[in-house]
Amino acid sequence: MTVALMWEAKAAPGRAGDLLAWARAQRLDGAGAGAPLRRETFTAPGERVLVITWWDAPYDAELPELPAPGDGGLLARPAHRWRFTSLGPDGPGAP
Repeated sequence: MTVALMWEAKAAPGRAGDLLAWARAQRLDGAGAGAPLRRETFTAPGERVLVITWWDAPYDAELPELPAPGDGGLLARPAHRWRFTSLGPDGPGAP
């Protein structure tokens, strides 16, 4: 089974670049889980940063997640986290 973890945060005004650099610098290999199968980082208007990681693990497995940034004033609000089960890629031939 493939589990996808999403982490999304809104940067404090003018801090989107700093939040992006912080998120990209975070390591997620540990806690016996190994490294994710894939990791992608996105940005969006409104100074938002999104990180999605894919893991070969059961849905309820203990997996490393991005933490909240320290008290450096990077966030405009607390980060949001979601966990999903992958249904596979969409496209030609997909169910």
